[in-house]
This record gives sequence, C-alpha cells and structure tokens, in this order.
Amino acid sequence: MNFVRVIAALATVSPLFAQYGGPAILARGQSPGPMSVSQIDFRPFVSVEGTYDTGLNGVSVDANGAPVSDASFGVILSFGVSGMHSWKHTKIGVNYSGGYTLYGKSFYSGVNSEGLQLSLTHQLSRHAVFSLNNNAVMYGSNTASPTLPPTVEFDPATTYVPTNDFFDNRTFSLSTQASLTIQKSTRTSYSVGLDAFLTRRWSSALYGSKGVGAHGDVMYRLSRRSTIGGIFQYMHYSFTGIYGSTDMYTVAASYSRSFSRTVEMSATGGITQYENVFVETVPIDPAIAAVIGVSSAQRVTYVKNLMPNLSFRLSKVVPRGTVFVYASNGLNPGNGLFLTSTSTTAGVGYNYTGLRRWALSAGANYNTSTSYGNVYGQYGSYSANLSASRRVAPMTHGVVSFNLRKYDSGDFQNYNKWSYGLSLGLSFSPGDIPVRLW
Repeated sequence: MNFVRVIAALATVSPLFAQYGGPAILARGQSPGPMSVSQIDFRPFVSVEGTYDTGLNGVSVDANGAPVSDASFGVILSFGVSGMHSWKHTKIGVNYSGGYTLYGKSFYSGVNSEGLQLSLTHQLSRHAVFSLNNNAVMYGSNTASPTLPPTVEFDPATTYVPTNDFFDNRTFSLSTQASLTIQKSTRTSYSVGLDAFLTRRWSSALYGSKGVGAHGDVMYRLSRRSTIGGIFQYMHYSFTGIYGSTDMYTVAASYSRSFSRTVEMSATGGITQYENVFVETVPIDPAIAAVIGVSSAQRVTYVKNLMPNLSFRLSKVVPRGTVFVYASNGLNPGNGLFLTSTSTTAGVGYNYTGLRRWALSAGANYNTSTSYGNVYGQYGSYSANLSASRRVAPMTHGVVSFNLRKYDSGDFQNYNKWSYGLSLGLSFSPGDIPVRLW
C-alpha cells in the first residue's frame, strides 16, 4: 500500500490535461484501440470433445534411437471463463481456459493446456494509470496460436510465454509486466515499468528459464491519428540445468497510426545488443587426454553482438470480429531445447463472434530462429489453426478445432517433423451468443 501511495503522490505533480486518445501503442503491449469495450459479461463454459493428434513426442527415443513420433485418439474435458468488468477507477479483464486429455496411449494423458490472461488497469489520478498484464500457461502439448482476446487489454504476443516448444512435456510459464503511464500533457506521455517471466519444464533433459528487466518510453502525439516515440528496454535471462545467462539492451523508435476508426498500425524499429555467457564442453587433445585420463573439459564462452529489433502489427476491427497481421524480429530465451535465440516471426489472425450462432478463430504463423546459447544452429516452424463454435440448442454449442504444424531445421535433421490435431465435440455455456474457447 505504501508503494501505491508513493506512486500516486508522484503522479499528482503532473499537470492535468486531456487523456491520451490516440492509436494503440504496440511497444506498451496494448491491444488495438477499436477493440476496447467497457464491459463484457463473465461467462463460463464446459466442453467435451473427441480428438486425434499426431506428432506426439515425449522427451524419449524409440528402439532405433530416433525421436518418438506417436499418434493417438483421446477425449478432452475443457472448461474456462472470460469477461471484463469496469468500476469507477479500475478495469479487470480475464480470459481463462483449461483442459485435461485422456489419450489411448496413456503416456500422453494429463493436462492438455491451461491458460490465463489477466489485465488490470487502475486510474491512480486523472492522468496517471497503473497497468498489469499477466499471461500464464501450463500445458503438456504447446499448440499456441496468434490471438487477440477481446476480454483483455493487452496483446499476448508482447509477453514472454513460450510459443514454439518441440516436445510434449509438462511446462509451466508465467509472464508479467507492470507499467505506470503518465499523461504529461495533451500530446506527451511517458511510461516506466518492470518485466518478469518464469518457465519450468517437467523433464530434467530440458532447460527452464527466468528473466527480469525494465522498460521505459516517451511518446508524442503528432496529430489525432499519429503518435511517435522512443523506447528503452533491458532484460536479463538465466537458465536451469546449465550455467548460462544473457543480457540484452534495446533502443528503438515507435510509430503508431490510425488510418480510420477501425484500422490501426503500430510498429517499432531499433537495435538490440546482447551478451551471452555459457559453459561449453570441449574435447581434449588425445595426447593430453592419455596423460590426464580426461577426454573433455569445460570452458566459458562469451559472445557480444548487435541485431535489429523490429515489430509490426496492422489490425482492422470488422463487424463482431478482428483481422490482424504481425511480424517481429528479436531475441528470446529459446524453447527449452535451444536457448538464447534470435527469431523472425510473421503471421495473420482472425477472430469473429456472431450475434446469433457462430464464433470463429483462425490463424497462420511462420517462425525461423537461430540459437546462440547452448548450441548453434537454425530451427523454426510453420503452423495454422482453425477453431469454431456454433449454437445448436439453448446453452449448447458444437465445437471443432484443427491445428497443423511443420517443425523445420536445416541444421538438425531430427527436428523436422509434421504434427496435426483434430477435435470435435459439444460445449455448454449460459447465454445464446456463440461460446469462445480460445
């Protein structure tokens, strides 16, 4: 409480001018402005589906020493709740879904996916706003897809939750970003905050990660439709199961523009400097190994490099839905198999909720990454997904989903594989509006 009082006291020294009303700023994690709504009723659901999944692989090998790739039928029990509520000074948005899968091959049975996105916005004074963006997941198989949930006020793509895991392995990840934004004048605002994330994987053969950092920006509103600004970010990663860490420093410019009441664009461009420190195992010369009886040794490696840091999102709010495209190039802590990596990502998504019968979500994603941590090499994936629900009876909805992913690497042959999943079932939820399960 003392911390909140101090922040509020600092905020009150700022002059009181009109609130920022320009286009959403991707650098601040904001979802597209036209999506903003004051309130969406909280709505629970429960669903039962049959599923068939391929490309299942735990952290194991088959009798020939090759990575496992299984297929199995199963039954999924899913549940969740979503909604948004506004008070005089506070707004809370929730998007939660969870599921348990019972497969014919029981090795893969268990938590299928559990995700919570929680946004909190609190008006400390007329021109000081505190926001908290939280994204938490627990899953056995990561089939994450691009989405812009209508009940939370941030873009999940701007958090640190993993999206490209290779193995079907129990994983928990939490990402949180806290920010204080002050509207200094009609045109100028600035924001400061802290970032933190934690990822833990069940298998001891995979690496977990954690990170802490800080961010800040200054934004200037050029006109009713355009905003420019400057950004600074620092992040520190460290890992479990291996001695290694990464420090990254980013300086970038930001530009956001509203082309119309329903079309927005936001982009950043800058430079990231990163420093890696890792322990490597290297072979010892056979002549020396014969004397000391040791065939390998460990050494500390240090790498310092520069890379471009880019992000882009273009969105259009259509009747009862949102279409968006996005692209980015940046640094991330890897996927538990590969560690600190540079990544280029691009994709497209569409969300629709009809007034009477249908709800739909579709997307496609491309990623290529290069690991500079524990090992060096390229890896990536192509993916596509489709989910839909249709009201078939009072409080009853038919649901179907399909996902497809191609893992791809030119450096690691056994990383290349296809996987897909198809599920079909019924969902039960109060109200007549089609239920959203994604």
